[in-house]
Amino acid sequence: MDFVVIVVFSPTESTSAVLDALASAGAGRIGDYSGCSWSVTGTGRFTPEAGAQPAIGAVGTPEAVAEDRIEVVCRRDLARAVVTAMLEAHPYEEPAYHAYPVLTLDDL
Repeated sequence: MDFVVIVVFSPTESTSAVLDALASAGAGRIGDYSGCSWSVTGTGRFTPEAGAQPAIGAVGTPEAVAEDRIEVVCRRDLARAVVTAMLEAHPYEEPAYHAYPVLTLDDL
C-alpha cells in the first residue's frame, strides 16, 4: 500500500482543530494506532500582500506567529480527502503545506 506524509504549518491555537480534521479524514493510522502525528513549535513569518484577507496580521505588515509544524502519514488514496479536510479546518487563507511519498523497507 502506498503512503504519503502530509506536513502543514498551523498557528498553535488552531493545532488541535487541524489535528482533529486530519485524523477524522483518515490520516495518522499506523498499524493498530490512530491519530498518530508529530509536531514541533516554531515561528512562522509572512507579509500579507495587496488582495490578501489575513486571519492574523494586516496587509503590508510583516508578521511573526507561533506555529506548529504538524506531520502525519496517510494512505495515498486518502491523501486528497485528508488535505481537503485540513484546509477546511485551517484558519489561514492560504495555509502552507506539502505532501511527499513514503518509501518503505520493501522499497529500499
